[in-house]
Amino acid sequence: MRFSFLLVAAAGLAGPVLAEPVTIAIVPSVPAASTLIAEEKGYFRDAGLEVTIERIDSMGKAVAFLAANHVQVAQGGINAGIFNAIGQGLPVTLAFEGGSTPLYHRIVVRPGLAGQIRTPADLKGRTVGLSAPGSTSMYELAQTLAGAGLALKDVDVKHLAFAQMASALQNGALDAALTVAPFTEIIIERNIAMPWIDPEQGYIKTLPMTSVAYIVNSDWAAQNPDPARRLFIALGRGSRDYCQAYHHGPNRGEVLDMLMKHRIATDRALLDRMDWQARNPDGAFNLASVVDIQNFFRREGVIDKTAPPERLIDPRFAAAAAKAFGPFEVANRDSKLAGCR
Repeated sequence: MRFSFLLVAAAGLAGPVLAEPVTIAIVPSVPAASTLIAEEKGYFRDAGLEVTIERIDSMGKAVAFLAANHVQVAQGGINAGIFNAIGQGLPVTLAFEGGSTPLYHRIVVRPGLAGQIRTPADLKGRTVGLSAPGSTSMYELAQTLAGAGLALKDVDVKHLAFAQMASALQNGALDAALTVAPFTEIIIERNIAMPWIDPEQGYIKTLPMTSVAYIVNSDWAAQNPDPARRLFIALGRGSRDYCQAYHHGPNRGEVLDMLMKHRIATDRALLDRMDWQARNPDGAFNLASVVDIQNFFRREGVIDKTAPPERLIDPRFAAAAAKAFGPFEVANRDSKLAGCR
């Protein structure tokens, strides 16, 4: 009840509210739990919103729908397509952080090569698996290689879906791959590959690094400032619940049930023991990291233009969430996990 009161007060509501229709597109992954929590626990309803959630394969597919205002908000991995759209002046902007380091991403190596690939320099000429072109995985690998004076052109990059990397490592089509949960856990548990480098441990220089975000149609947000603010306060409430579950707080089981209900995973035990991405509980971005990722994509020729820093992020939504709820406190005080604090 206290949070409902705060939410209504923060949104400037004094009585019954006509439900405002909003469509959110999500990439079905663990970080999307914050959106699912807001739906399941009635946070959107409390905010006077009627939210429709659509599932998409990748953020790359969402940008066009977002720019055309077919959806007002999209949640998923940051990629070059988003920077390209912002640089071209389309009405999209980063609005709320939805996943940042610790990411628990890992470069894994085929067992037969464990003695031959010891440092990033040993990747030269090797075949390395990455997810879709223009993903932040591309940035993570490049940062790792840079520590050895190498660039992406010095390795043979093969783009594969994370689900396909295990078989490619098994049959020798890949020497190494940058994987994410739960695929990392599956690959390691089945002895398909050996865990090796976490790129954020000494390789990525600008931290915390954002990999998942909520993107908003900036024209819609400008024309509907109060519904937009109420929406992100509700999402901020869901984000804080996510962070409590991340730290194995008392709501961990409830959030696991929601993720299973929405078919984010099929193995509840694996979902529980695997690493979840952290995030900023208030949804605030590390602007320096976002700018560094954008500049990397420009240097690699993946995007044609860059946008000024003030155009990349609208900080008002994170500020509204922080004001509505105050400082975040981890319920499970025994948690030693970094991030989500």
